[in-house]
Amino acid sequence: MEGEDKPMLGRRVVVYGGGNTAIDVARSVKRMGAEPIIVYRRTRDKAPAHDFEIEEALQEGVMVKWLSTIKQAGMGDDNRQITIEKMALDDKGFPQPTGEFETLEADSVVLALGQDVDLGLLNGVPGLEVTKDGVVKVGADLMTGHPGIFAGGDMVPAERNVTVAVGHGKKAARNIDAWLRGETYAPPPKHEVAQFEKLNPWYYADAPKTVRPMLDIIRRQSTFEEVQGGLDESNALFEARRCLSCGNCFECDNCYGVCPDNAVIKLGPGKRFQFNYDYCKGCGMCVAECPCGAIKMEAEEI
Repeated sequence: MEGEDKPMLGRRVVVYGGGNTAIDVARSVKRMGAEPIIVYRRTRDKAPAHDFEIEEALQEGVMVKWLSTIKQAGMGDDNRQITIEKMALDDKGFPQPTGEFETLEADSVVLALGQDVDLGLLNGVPGLEVTKDGVVKVGADLMTGHPGIFAGGDMVPAERNVTVAVGHGKKAARNIDAWLRGETYAPPPKHEVAQFEKLNPWYYADAPKTVRPMLDIIRRQSTFEEVQGGLDESNALFEARRCLSCGNCFECDNCYGVCPDNAVIKLGPGKRFQFNYDYCKGCGMCVAECPCGAIKMEAEEI
């Protein structure tokens, strides 16, 4: 990028906050030619932003003032000065003001403190309850106190990230479909989590993690190109093969091959297996030799 393509070249921007939004703002203005400084009142380990994003921002030259808070803005003859107060952790680990101040020059101050849901459209809806945290109370089916109104994502008590929001959308869709049919959706039972001791990792070949390409630091500071590259088809397939399929049968035929009583019946591709309990003697060979811990022994009720 040439200088004229950077509208903020040489400007200093103070970003107040420690979440992903603050990191995104600081890294963006860095690419636009500005000098960003993040001011956050707590320590790095308490910042809500992902640590790897903080590390990438530091690598790109973003300055961070930990344990600091903005005390006053718009000072000086040109209103370009802000005062920040240094904080110190008390014996409980909470930041407390110290009375020590520092003055910074700033062309802009960005309050990157996250987002809240606008619940104005829900005012007056009978039965719908909003908590003191500004989110909507919902049941296990994501339906609010008003029949037929469902909510999810940032609007309900939960972790506020895209993964959770997508999951809520899928869950809500199933419950909405059932509600419209006059039914109650019952999720299928989940199998027990297969702990590591149930696995036979020696069945699997060692496969190192595929390293995704990283944009060099100079281009990261000056362009908006993707910082971390994706995987091509072959690398993605290789990475998928590293999965141990914990607790999920992938039809390796081990149980079929080791059963001394011919009690394991193959049901065909994708249909897994069935056990003939008239032949099964309960020796446990199938359980012991299952690579992924997908088989469980249960005592027979007499």
